[in-house]
Amino acid sequence: MNASIIILKREFTSFFSTPVAYIFIGIFLALSAVFTFIFGGFYERGQADLLTFFNYHPWLYLFLVPAISMRIWSEERKSGTIELLMTLPLSTLQIVIGKFLAAWFVLAVCLILTTPLWLTVNYLGAPDNGVILASYISSWLMSGAFLAIGMCMSASTKNQVVAFILTVVVAFLFILTGTDLVTSLLQNSWPNWAIDTIAALSFLSHFQDMAKGVIRLNDLMFFIITIAAWLFANYLIILKKKAN
Repeated sequence: MNASIIILKREFTSFFSTPVAYIFIGIFLALSAVFTFIFGGFYERGQADLLTFFNYHPWLYLFLVPAISMRIWSEERKSGTIELLMTLPLSTLQIVIGKFLAAWFVLAVCLILTTPLWLTVNYLGAPDNGVILASYISSWLMSGAFLAIGMCMSASTKNQVVAFILTVVVAFLFILTGTDLVTSLLQNSWPNWAIDTIAALSFLSHFQDMAKGVIRLNDLMFFIITIAAWLFANYLIILKKKAN
C-alpha cells in the first residue's frame, strides 16, 4: 500500500503542477453553478436543499471525468514514460491503484470546493444535512466509477481523444440502462429478469437512491464492485501491454 501512496503523491502533484487540475476544477465549479442556479431554478423552487445541484452530477461527470482520465495512461504511453514507470520496484496493481486514487482525490477536491453551496442552503433555510452528506458521498462514489472506466479506456489506446470518446460512450450506456426509455424499448422483446438486470447496472438509479439520504449496502457495493472491476480490467490491459 505504501507503494500506491508514492504513486498517488506523484500523480496528484503532477495534476497541480500543470494547468490541467485548475482548469478542470474551474470548469466543474462554473458548470455546477450554472446548472444549479440557472437551469435548476435554485431560488425559484423555494426549497432549502441541494437537489438541483446533485441532479446534474451524472451528466457533468459524463463529460468532465473522461477529460481528466483520458491522459492518465495515454500520456504515459505517448511520452514513453510508461516504460520507466514499469521498471520501478512497484507492482502493476500498485501503480493502477495509485493513479486511480490521485485522480479520485482531485474529484474530491472539486466536491469539497462546492461546500459554500451547502453553507448557503443552511443560511437560507433548514435543510436535511444528512441527505446532503449522503448525496456528496454518493456523488464521489459515482465519480469513482466514471473514473475507473476512463482509466481502462485510457490504458487501451495512446490517443487521448479516442480514450475520451470511448469513456463517454461506455459511461453513457451505464447511465442510460436505468431510464424509462430503455425499459420501455425492451419491455416487449426481453424477459422481465433481463430488463431488471440491465436496469440494476444503471449509475443513475443507484446514485439517485443514495442521494435521497438512504445509503443502502447494495448501492454502496454496486459502485465499489464497479470501480474494482474496471480497475482490474485496467490492470490486465497494462499487464498485456507490458508483456508485449
